[in-house]
Amino acid sequence: MSAVVYILASNRNGTLYIGVTTNLSRRLYEHLNGLIDGFSKTYGATRLVYAETFVRIDDAIFREKQLKKWRRSWKIDLIEGSNPEWLDLTASALL
Repeated sequence: MSAVVYILASNRNGTLYIGVTTNLSRRLYEHLNGLIDGFSKTYGATRLVYAETFVRIDDAIFREKQLKKWRRSWKIDLIEGSNPEWLDLTASALL
């Protein structure tokens, strides 16, 4: 079973949310439909702007914790390195 570390944004350069899951399509559905109370729902972070896949869940959890400690500017650089337009990657992630 693979795991995914993902970053959601409220809009370009907006509020960022970092999470980890073993079922990205289900998790995105929950975020998009406001089924999860908490940070992402409060701040409207529903646009998938970055994702990394891992074979092992413990590697994904380590990466999630690492990214959460990063400076905001580093997170923005990471997003813009692979998604310079901050496009919503939800459709491509669900394929």
